[in-house]
Amino acid sequence: MTFSDLVFIVGTLLSWVGWYLAFRAVVIATDMFIGRPSVGSKTMQQRLLWSACPAGLALAIGGVLPMKAGSSPGVAWRFPLFWTVMPYTAWLGLACAAMVIVRAVQAWLGLNGMERAARLKAAGFWALGAALCIVLYGQDPGSKITVLKGGISMSPTTVVSIVLLAAGAIVAMTLAGRATASRGLAKSVVTQAMLVAGSLVFGLPFAFLLVTSFKEDRDMSSPNGIVWVPRVQDTKPYFDPLNPTYQGTYKGTTVQGVVIAHQPNGDVRIDIAKPLAIRGVTFDTPLSALKVVPTDAPVVTASLKGMPIEGMVVKDLDDGRKQIQVLKPPALKGQTALFLPGDVQPVRHIGLKLDNYPEALSYLPPETDQGLVYLKNTLIIVVLSVIGTILSSSVVAYAFSRMKFPGRDALFMILLSTMMLPGAVTLMPQFLIFRQLGWIDTLYPLWVPAFFASAFNVFLLRQFFMQVPMELEDAAKIDGCSYLKTYWNIMMPQIQPALAVIAIWTFLGAWNNFMGPLIYINSPENMPLSYALQLFQGDRSGEPGLLMAFATLCMLPVLLLFFFAQKYFIEGVTLSGFGGR
Repeated sequence: MTFSDLVFIVGTLLSWVGWYLAFRAVVIATDMFIGRPSVGSKTMQQRLLWSACPAGLALAIGGVLPMKAGSSPGVAWRFPLFWTVMPYTAWLGLACAAMVIVRAVQAWLGLNGMERAARLKAAGFWALGAALCIVLYGQDPGSKITVLKGGISMSPTTVVSIVLLAAGAIVAMTLAGRATASRGLAKSVVTQAMLVAGSLVFGLPFAFLLVTSFKEDRDMSSPNGIVWVPRVQDTKPYFDPLNPTYQGTYKGTTVQGVVIAHQPNGDVRIDIAKPLAIRGVTFDTPLSALKVVPTDAPVVTASLKGMPIEGMVVKDLDDGRKQIQVLKPPALKGQTALFLPGDVQPVRHIGLKLDNYPEALSYLPPETDQGLVYLKNTLIIVVLSVIGTILSSSVVAYAFSRMKFPGRDALFMILLSTMMLPGAVTLMPQFLIFRQLGWIDTLYPLWVPAFFASAFNVFLLRQFFMQVPMELEDAAKIDGCSYLKTYWNIMMPQIQPALAVIAIWTFLGAWNNFMGPLIYINSPENMPLSYALQLFQGDRSGEPGLLMAFATLCMLPVLLLFFFAQKYFIEGVTLSGFGGR
C-alpha cells in the first residue's frame, strides 16, 4: 500500500464522517425549528454545534486531500469509495486495532478508576493480539495489501434530486415525530400517510408484475431503467393478395394459417399459425370451409427519396429486409419499397398490450381449453380441501374439548406430537399408499388428506371451543340436542372467525400447492394452475410479458379473495397469536 493509497483512504473516511455529521446537523436543526425537541434549546444548540463544526472540518479536509478516483465527462461530483484486499492476518490485526481504540475510548469515559483500569487492561490484550497479527503478516513474504479505489459518479441532476429527497425525508420524519406526540387530525393524517407510503413500497413488486404483463418485448429492458409506462405498436389490418391468411376449424378449435398446397380433390393444406400451441401443424380442408382474415401489419416510419413516410410492413424477407407499403403522404400512398431494419422506426403510442393475455393462453395445450381445465382442477382441489379441513378439524377439536373419554389427553398429546414430523418423513409412505390405491395421476391425493384432520387446526379450534361457555351446551342438552346437533347448531356458529381463518389458510395452501402435483400428477389434463405455471415458465421463460400475464391470471382469484376477505385476514394475524378474542 503506497502513501497515495493511505491518503485516499483517510480522505474517503473523513468524507463519510463529514456527510454523516452534516446529515445529523440538518436533522437536529429541523427538529429545533419544526419539531418538538425532547430537551432544552440550549442542549439542542450544543448538539448542533458539535455536529456542524466537525462536519465542515471533515468535509474540508476530505475535499483537500487528493482523491484520485478518476473522473468522467459531465460528472459534477463523485462519492469516493474504497476497499482493501489483504490476507486474513491483516484483517485480524485491523479488527484488534479497532477494539484497542474502542476500549481506550471506554477507559477515557470511565466513571471510576476501577472501570478505567479494566478497560485499559482489555485494550492491552487487544494490542497484544494486534502485534501478534502484525508479526504473522510480516513472516509471509507473499502477502500484500491492495487498495481498490473508485467512486459513484453523479450528474448535477442526480445530486440535486438526492439532496431534495433527503431534505424532504428529514422534514417528513420531523413532522411525523411531532404529530405522534400530539393528538387529533395531524396524527391521523401522518399515520395514514405512512400507511399509504408503506403500501406503495410493498406494492411495487405487484405493480411491476402488472405493468410487465402489458408491455411489449422491446420494453422489457431499457438503458433508462424500468419502463413503467407501456407503449404499443400501431398496426393496420392487411389482406395479403399473394398469400392470404385463412381462418377455419381444426378438431373443434378455431385456427388461422396459410395455404401451403392444393390437393387433387380440391382441398387445400393449411399450415397453422395460430393458436401458438399447435403452430406448424398441417391439415386438409375444403377451401369453402375457410374465410380470409386480415393480419396486423406494424406501422413504421422511414425515409423514401428524401421524404419522410409512414407505412406498414407487409412482408419480412429472408435476408432481413422489410417490404413497406406507404400510407402517408397521400402522394406516395400505395407504393411499396424495401428497407433495412435499421432504416425504419416503429410508430407507437402509450397503451397496454392486451394481446399478451390471449397469446399466453394460446401457448397452452389444446386439451386444456385455454387453461380452463387447469382452473377446474384447482377449484376442485381448493373447494374439497377447504370443506374437508373445516369439517374434520372441527369435529375432532369438538371431541377433544367437550367430550370425556378414556385417554383423551394422551391421544391429544400424540396428535400434537405429529406436528414435529417433517413433511419429508411421511412423503414416501403417503406415496406408497396412494400408489397402492391406484390414485397416482389423479386429484385424489391432493384433496382426500384434507378430510383427515390437521394437528395444528385441531389445536386452534379446540382452544376456541374451550372458550365457549358450558352453559350454552348444557342448555342445548336440556332441549334434547345430541352431541352432533349441539356441535353443528350451537358450537360451530360460536367459532366462525376461527373457521374463516382456517378456510383462508387452507385455500391459499391448496391454491399454491406445487409439491403435491409435482409428485402425483403426470398428465396435463390433471394439472392445477401452480404446476401449469411452472411448466409455462420453463417453456416461455424468454418472454417476460407472456409469463407475467399468465402469472397474473393465476393469482387473480387469490387477489379477489383477499379484497373480499380482508377482515378475516386481519383476524387471522390476531387469532394465530392465541391472544384471545
